[in-house]
Amino acid sequence: MKNIIITGGTGGIGRTLCTEFASKGYNVFCLDINHFDFKDENIHFYNVDLCDETSIKKCFKDIYDKYGSVHILINNGGISKFNKSVYDISVDEFDSVINTNLRGTFICCKEFLSVNKGADFGRIINIASTRFHQNEENWEVYGASKGGIVSLTNSLCVSLSNTGITVNCISPGWIETEEYENLSELDHTQHPSGRVGTPHDISNLCIFLADEENGFINGANILVDGGMTKRMIYF
Repeated sequence: MKNIIITGGTGGIGRTLCTEFASKGYNVFCLDINHFDFKDENIHFYNVDLCDETSIKKCFKDIYDKYGSVHILINNGGISKFNKSVYDISVDEFDSVINTNLRGTFICCKEFLSVNKGADFGRIINIASTRFHQNEENWEVYGASKGGIVSLTNSLCVSLSNTGITVNCISPGWIETEEYENLSELDHTQHPSGRVGTPHDISNLCIFLADEENGFINGANILVDGGMTKRMIYF
């Protein structure tokens, strides 16, 4: 049974990742600051704040000591609440997003290298966003954090050459996690694919990238947005 760590595992995309990987026979370790009872013996919850380096290190060590090598890391955890004007957002708020989304991802990647010891292969999958290169006003800090994750993925791919660990990134577009049935026809039809995305669209790709047979995909940033970043829109 393969061991997989998923950060931000209790949210919309994260929860789907945990349940769908568990259904595929993986031993899942869900890291999140918010608790959720999965009622699945193959999903183990750890209370972890991605801003807390000590907490992350302790968690990874505990998993390794109890369960052995970890084969896959999905860096899904992050915050996106500070869509505030650049004139109003504080440096502390900026730091909070960067420390959680980018710094937290980096720490988890470093700790993964230690808990992947002895494994035949490894997979790091980072969840970014199409906002890393296409954005709206007042999303500077979130876009910057996700852009950093894409760049981190590129560099790690090269740094981990010949280790058996691949490093890839997924940049979701509009993924509706709560009230899909309330979306309008326009919400769906503005996407070239004809619909808004779901968490399953992300988990399906993660499961593919995690497979041992797909090791030649490395250093990629795969956009999962129903084609929206290819559409030119005029106002």
